[in-house]
Amino acid sequence: MNYRINPRTIHPPAAKYAHGVLSRGFDQILHSSGVVPVDVEGNTPENIGEQAMLVWKNIGEILKEAHMGITDIVSVTTYVVLDQDLQAVMKVRDEHLDQHRAASTLVTVPELAQDQWKMEISIIAVK
Repeated sequence: MNYRINPRTIHPPAAKYAHGVLSRGFDQILHSSGVVPVDVEGNTPENIGEQAMLVWKNIGEILKEAHMGITDIVSVTTYVVLDQDLQAVMKVRDEHLDQHRAASTLVTVPELAQDQWKMEISIIAVK
């Protein structure tokens, strides 16, 4: 059985998608959509480091809603717009994952769905 995860503590989805999908069976598997740097009021910070912090905060809220934590993440895919500070993005990522190691992919792209978004991250978590 799959359950959509759309915490009330973060912004609503911007289109027809769920922030996460929780699959229940023998294990729980959470697939997030691309988590973007938008707060619950719809605001996006301009600075890439602040955007990264907000994306990881939103990921934390999605995990919490699914009764999971950072250590349940098995895969992280990060998309960053070209010419942005990748070191700032990775620093925030490392701070949030701490000692936890997950499969990880970093992709640079020419643009994302909204001009103000400089990055987004999708995750897979299993518990």
